Amino acid sequence: MRPLVALLALSLSLPAVAREVAGVQVPDSVTADGKALALNGAGLRSKLFIKVYVGALYLEQKSSDPAAIIAANGAWRVVMTFKRDVDKAAILGAFKDGFENNSRAEAAALVPLLARVDAVMKDLKTGDVLVIGYAPGTGATIIAPGGGVVTIEGKPFADALLRNWLGDKPADGGLKDGMLGK
Repeated sequence: MRPLVALLALSLSLPAVAREVAGVQVPDSVTADGKALALNGAGLRSKLFIKVYVGALYLEQKSSDPAAIIAANGAWRVVMTFKRDVDKAAILGAFKDGFENNSRAEAAALVPLLARVDAVMKDLKTGDVLVIGYAPGTGATIIAPGGGVVTIEGKPFADALLRNWLGDKPADGGLKDGMLGK
């Protein structure tokens, strides 16, 4: 009986096992700017049955309410792990389309800021990880594979990025549901 108790005690002390989505290990938490963020949810972005990337949303406090997530002034992070090669023009085009579909009133002011993202972005290869996050008082930071980093100050750009996944017209409703933990 003692080995069973020891095994149970050991299993309770181990860190939580990552979730697997479409072959990608998704950690249960990440640290961003010194804050622990919990996995809110993850899912697969597909287009015409082609697996594009696994997207994981991390928040300070879990929520299944997209409006509340966007309205909150808390740190968040989206980690995109690519399942196929995608050129940077397609990524930037998807961001632009998302702004126009989900942040129409602000799109004219926000779309020109994508030029700053373009300056650090590169074509993405299978297995590359693109990280997008928001920190209150700092703004949205995009960390591209290869070391490119850009921060767009303020909350409006970050909110528009988050609406690309959680807005009324996301590019992939299944990914939205996954990120909301549904």
